[in-house]
Amino acid sequence: MQQSVVEDKCMNLAEPEIDRVMTAKTCGCKERGKRVTYAYIQASHSLCLDKKDILAAEIEASERLLNYVVDSNDKTAVVKELAELRMALDLMT
Repeated sequence: MQQSVVEDKCMNLAEPEIDRVMTAKTCGCKERGKRVTYAYIQASHSLCLDKKDILAAEIEASERLLNYVVDSNDKTAVVKELAELRMALDLMT
């Protein structure tokens, strides 16, 4: 039995199965204050996003984080961050 091999001259680009661009997490302590930090899920996302896309991704990541926050200090930090991000996005549009 002979197998046929098909050569593809195109570049293979893999699309991620998840549509999230960023993850958010809280850091800090009570004395210095809590804050929210963000990380790209894939490094390639940092190359092709403009400021509005980044703000929208940070808002989405913060909203997901808010669903899982248990500590009241963390919740306060995330709610404050969401308000600031939404205001910044409104000012850009």
